[in-house]
Amino acid sequence: MAKKQKMSAKQREARLEAARAREEAARLKKERSERLKRIGIVIVCIILVLALGVPTVALSFLSGGAA
Repeated sequence: MAKKQKMSAKQREARLEAARAREEAARLKKERSERLKRIGIVIVCIILVLALGVPTVALSFLSGGAA
C-alpha cells in the first residue's frame, strides 16, 4: 500500500509540474500578445501621423511656392 502512495505522490508532483508549465506558457503567450498589440498601435499611430502630415506639408510647400 505504501508503494501506491509513493506512486500517487509522484503522479501528483508530475501533475503540479505540468500545471506550472502550462501556466508559465499561458503567461508568456499573454505577454507576447500584449507586446504585439502595443507595437501594432504604435505602427498605426505613425502611419496616421504620416498620412495627415505629409499632405499638409505638401500643400503648404505648393501654396508657398506659388505665392
